[in-house]
Amino acid sequence: MGEEQPRARGWTGHLQLDYRLVDGRTVAHDRHDGPLRVLKALYPEGPHTCEHVLVHPPGGLVGGDELAVQVQMGAGTRVRLTTPGAARFYKSLGPTAIQRVSLRLAEGARLEWLPMETLAYNRCRAVNELRISLAEGAQMMGWDICCLGLPASGHAFLQGEVQQHLEIEGVWLERGRLQAEDRCLRESPLGLMGQPVVATMWCASGTPWAEEERQALQEAALQAGSAVRAEGVAASGGAVAGRVSVGGVAAHGVTSPNAQVVVLRALASRVEPVFELFKAVRQAWHAALWSQDAVAPRLWRM
Repeated sequence: MGEEQPRARGWTGHLQLDYRLVDGRTVAHDRHDGPLRVLKALYPEGPHTCEHVLVHPPGGLVGGDELAVQVQMGAGTRVRLTTPGAARFYKSLGPTAIQRVSLRLAEGARLEWLPMETLAYNRCRAVNELRISLAEGAQMMGWDICCLGLPASGHAFLQGEVQQHLEIEGVWLERGRLQAEDRCLRESPLGLMGQPVVATMWCASGTPWAEEERQALQEAALQAGSAVRAEGVAASGGAVAGRVSVGGVAAHGVTSPNAQVVVLRALASRVEPVFELFKAVRQAWHAALWSQDAVAPRLWRM
C-alpha cells in the first residue's frame, strides 16, 4: 500500500477452526483470542456438512486493528462459512486495519466461503487478504464483495485505500490497490466504470477440470446471470440503454484463467443486485459441480 504505515495499538483477534470427519459427521474444534467468535455448529443438510457463522462483536475495524481467521479442513469434510453482517473498515487517522483469512483444504474436502460484503468507509486504510490452499480432490466456491463508501446512504469514497489480495496457492492470484483518488482506475470504462461495488466469485478445484467441465461451469454462470437479468428487466419494465445490465449489476463476466478455477467478476452501484446474482450462480454451480440444490445458510432465511 505504498509506504508502510505506523502500527497503532488496536483490537487483535484470532480464530482457528479445525474440522475433522468422525463417523460420517464433520466436527469442529475452535480456538479464539480477542473479539472473534464462532456460533454453534449447524447441520441443515445432515451430519456431513457443518455450517458455521463467524462473528466479530465490535462490528468493524479501525486503524491498528488486526483480525486473523485460520481454517483447516480435514480429508472429506464439508463446511459452509458465512457471517451475520457486513465487515466494516472504518475511518483511520493513518494506521492500517488488516483482515487476513487462511483456508486450507485437505484431500476431498469441500468448502463454501459465503461472507457478507465488506464496507470500506471514507478515509479508511485497509488490507483485506484471503489465501486458499487446495489439496488433490478438494473443491470450493466463494466470493468477495467490496463496497467503496456507503452508496445507499449517499456517502462516497473520497479518500483512503483498500488493498485486496485473493489467492489460491499455485493456481490463481489477484492483488490490487483501490485508491479513492485514482480517478483513472475508478472512472474508466476499462477500470471500475464509476461503480463503487467490486465483486469476485469463484469455484476452484485441487484437481484440474477437463475442458468440457470448465466450459459447463462458465455456461452455468452465464445462464444464471441471464435469468437474473430477465427478472430485473421484467421488474423494471425494460432494459437500461447503454449498459451490460444484469438485474442491477452494471457489468459482469466469467473467465477460466486455468484448469483449476472459474471466476465471475461484477461491478455495480449497490451490493444487493450483486448478492442476488451470486446466489443464482451458486445454485447453478451446485448443480454443475455436486449435482444437488444449494441450501441457503440459516441466516439468509431469518
